[in-house]
Amino acid sequence: MDKNRIEGSAKGLKGSIKEVAGKLTGNTSLEAEGKADKAAGKVQAAAGKAKDIAKDKLL
Repeated sequence: MDKNRIEGSAKGLKGSIKEVAGKLTGNTSLEAEGKADKAAGKVQAAAGKAKDIAKDKLL
């Protein structure tokens, strides 16, 4: 498993936590930061998945 998949999933989870914390506290900037982290995590995880698929096709 590519490290980007793991790091992306972790970043997405961290973003979800920030987003919920922002909603609970009424902190819109924390909520927005969480959404951005979550989106970045999805992109990173997708890149890692693509690398894994490419490796499997080559081997």
